Amino acid sequence: MPTNVYFDNGFTGEQRLYENLIIEQLRAFGHDVYYLPRKLVNEDTLFGEDRLSSFNDAYMVEMYLDNIEGYEGQKEMMTRFGIDMQDEATWIVSKRRFEQLIATDQNLIVSTRPNEGDLIYFPQAKKLFEISFVDHDDPFYQIYNLPTFKMRCRTFEYSHEDMATGVAEIDAIETSETTDALQYQMVLEEGTDSGTNYLTMETGDFVVQEAYNIDTIDTSSDSEWFETQGDSILDFTETNPFGEVT
Repeated sequence: MPTNVYFDNGFTGEQRLYENLIIEQLRAFGHDVYYLPRKLVNEDTLFGEDRLSSFNDAYMVEMYLDNIEGYEGQKEMMTRFGIDMQDEATWIVSKRRFEQLIATDQNLIVSTRPNEGDLIYFPQAKKLFEISFVDHDDPFYQIYNLPTFKMRCRTFEYSHEDMATGVAEIDAIETSETTDALQYQMVLEEGTDSGTNYLTMETGDFVVQEAYNIDTIDTSSDSEWFETQGDSILDFTETNPFGEVT
């Protein structure tokens, strides 16, 4: 038997009211966060990744943090490589507000929704989250519409991405986390925008400032310790590493 025609839950007016109430709740109990769309610079179509991604825009939008008792995940975890931060969070954003504030610029890889790999910066905690999954149908078709995106995120691990969003506290993450020697190159007086005005030696190598010291930039680096230990193990006086011929 078909459903009762007098109780249709798909009226446009009710859907609009339901969406307005959600937006009101997000503005009342949510947080102002920045949404950073990822820009692909040199995509590897074979592996489906880009190791040279950049983040050039930051859009402020209200989102609701669904984890009311704190972050989820394994949190701080001691591994053989040191402390690993594995915080996870779930953010909820209105679909209409996302389209109004972010999707209109047409700078998303998939323009109709938040993208996996994009970032969310939480100013209150000074923390960056990377979107790992976007759930577009939770809650599931209440009054026949889908007014929100639910984004499951994990702590972002910086890996030499270029950050030029115009927001000082976000761009400072690149300065404090990068170990790229190219950030310490000597530049000619006219500066450089495309990498063509760097000062180089006759051999073609770049001239790097003395301030570049991996042990100072990355306090967890063990390069010097391994080099010292290696000197006591390897004997470079031997001409034949497989043994001297007698």
